[in-house]
Amino acid sequence: MSQWLELQQLDSKFLEQVDQLYDDTFPMAIRQYLSNWIESHDWDHVANVENESLATVRFHDLLTQLDHQHSRFAMEKDFLNQHNIRKIKRNLQTLFQDNPVSMAMIISKNLSEERKILAAAQISENTAQSAQSDMMIEKQRELDSKVKEIKTKVQETEQNIKNLEDLQDEHDFKSKTLQSQEELNGTISREELSREKLYLKAMFMKLHDMRGGVVSQMSEVLNLVEQLEYELITVELCEWKRRQQMSCIGGLTNVCLDQLQNWFTAAGECLLQVRQQLKKLLELEQKYSYSHDPIALSRGTLEERALTLLKTLITNSMVVERQPCMPTQLQRPLVLKTGVLFTLKVRLLVKLQEFNHMVRVKVHFDKDVTEDRKGFRKFNILGTAMKVMNMEESIGMAAEFRHLQLKERKVAGNRTSEGPLIVTEELHSFTFEAELCWSGLVINFETTSLPIVVISNVSQLPCGWASIMWYNMLTSEPKNLSFFVNPPSVSWGQLSEVLSWQFSSITKRGLNSEQLSMLGHKLLGPKASNDPEAQIPWNKFCKGGSERNFTFWLWIEGILDLIKRHLQSLWDDGCIMGFVTKERTKALLSNKAPGTFLLRFSESNRDGAITFSWVEHTLNDEPQVRSVEPYTKKELSAVSLPDILRNYRVMAADNVPEDPLRFLLPDTPKDEAFQKYYSKPTDKHEPMDVDKKQDEGYIRTTLISVSEMKTSEFNDNIMPLSPEVYGELERIVTRDLSGGIGELCRGFSDAC
Repeated sequence: MSQWLELQQLDSKFLEQVDQLYDDTFPMAIRQYLSNWIESHDWDHVANVENESLATVRFHDLLTQLDHQHSRFAMEKDFLNQHNIRKIKRNLQTLFQDNPVSMAMIISKNLSEERKILAAAQISENTAQSAQSDMMIEKQRELDSKVKEIKTKVQETEQNIKNLEDLQDEHDFKSKTLQSQEELNGTISREELSREKLYLKAMFMKLHDMRGGVVSQMSEVLNLVEQLEYELITVELCEWKRRQQMSCIGGLTNVCLDQLQNWFTAAGECLLQVRQQLKKLLELEQKYSYSHDPIALSRGTLEERALTLLKTLITNSMVVERQPCMPTQLQRPLVLKTGVLFTLKVRLLVKLQEFNHMVRVKVHFDKDVTEDRKGFRKFNILGTAMKVMNMEESIGMAAEFRHLQLKERKVAGNRTSEGPLIVTEELHSFTFEAELCWSGLVINFETTSLPIVVISNVSQLPCGWASIMWYNMLTSEPKNLSFFVNPPSVSWGQLSEVLSWQFSSITKRGLNSEQLSMLGHKLLGPKASNDPEAQIPWNKFCKGGSERNFTFWLWIEGILDLIKRHLQSLWDDGCIMGFVTKERTKALLSNKAPGTFLLRFSESNRDGAITFSWVEHTLNDEPQVRSVEPYTKKELSAVSLPDILRNYRVMAADNVPEDPLRFLLPDTPKDEAFQKYYSKPTDKHEPMDVDKKQDEGYIRTTLISVSEMKTSEFNDNIMPLSPEVYGELERIVTRDLSGGIGELCRGFSDAC
């Protein structure tokens, strides 16, 4: 998208800044008419005083461009703009004929200021996102600070226990020495014995205080770990799972687990270290204990707390890192087809070397569905359903299941007549049971995948994906498998964002506000289309419909497939306006130069089709917008859309073929917009048989689209071409392509 076009889409407060850049010295009209030409040159280089000769060339080039624009207005019989262009040209000649560098400096400065305005608008737009990002960074810093504090206190406790051990050894030595001296009467005086006893008592008091201090310090560490655990499990992990849901349906969210794994692992390491310290306290207690010993009074409670915290941490640390997905549908996880391989991956966020190869994981299908859901299908998992977690496969402690399949169990009765839901609304899930056996400790825990849809035919994939989108938009509960028995409505604000993700996930461009407005109009009507809180029921989005009256989502799905197969480059580069109604098309084109056209998707074709609409003027100088019959995947498989646009002709009066397409909206010349997409003529191959005459081969053909224009009816179907017309078309096309011409005739349609 050009810089000038981006500027025109800004809010009014930024457009006012743009308006202040231009005056009579260099009018905004020049910037408007010659936007593409102006932006195609390096004006910073031209504005250098040493490049006066280049500035002179560019000045005369600009005057030539104004002459071309004047010619366009003359063709359109636009007298007012012809007058304005002549006046602008005279002013430029007066001001810059002798000093073209000054004009180059003005253009350079204005382009630079425009870029600043665009940057300011971008900053303004991203303020909320930036604030949210700053909050996330601040939260990460707080958690990092808490982890660091816990590690520091654990290390301090470690050192204090060593000091305690040294003091206890010294106390033990002094106590035994004093005892032996008492047994050997006469070896020490009574005064010295009293002093030794007092010293030993003071040492005992110090030992008692130090024991109490270590116990208190360990209790404080466990309090800090408990707080950290709570925040990690109830806040950070839940937020990550929600981000993963959004990522599954196309959202560009951060689902990296590394930071979360670091925090979980740090908490786990601290708890294991505390358990080791408690074992050391047990040794010290066994060596020496007494009435009201702080270690004897508190060690059991501390051990129980440390074990509980460790179990809580581990049982909540297993996550489904990669949700179930077929390798052929990486952008659409959670929809699985029977008999087709799929993969999934679970990770233990507590990454400790001690646990390597110690955690076994087994996958179950619909494990939590204890009741017999009447009419719901049942499936068996084929493949290796048990794995041992290890640290070799990835940067985390993980187990990846790569070659699983689902096979439906055969049950008696007709499922379709008994089931309350259609196949694509049935939700199922995988449950992962894990067992950790380490150092005499056995911990059993589990986690669950997001709900999945199981299909038996690839034609069910679009509706299955619609169910996955709807579920993940509206709930974060992973076990609500009866969700579609009574599905809630979604707000247009939520749905519009997810719809845009569907395009950005397979292309480089999502949907802009104008395109979303058209879709909102289609779903909600003109009154509610701009209301983000307007509610859309499930039935209106996807369920029901027929071949002729198809659902909204199937129409979107057909367009997505059309873009992916035939139009991706054009869509990525912004050549396709796409979602625009017939009424809006007329409004956009009516005040444009004849031959201005846009590309839009058909609203009446379920499988996806694209048409182009252009404006022409009648004898009364009234604008008239026409649309060609939409091109489907079948036609685009034979001829690319750029080639269709290049060769498209209409049969006007006297059977004279004309090219009605001149400028891609707003004013980009057609060849400039589509040149790089045109098919290039293939090189001629040398014949294998040198004796064979050249004229014995086939004549190469080019498919072109032709529409017949009648004075009385403008929407008739194409008529066969006469020999005279055929010859005229042949003379036109052979300027670019050698060989003969075959025709692909199209008609006009108001039902596009």
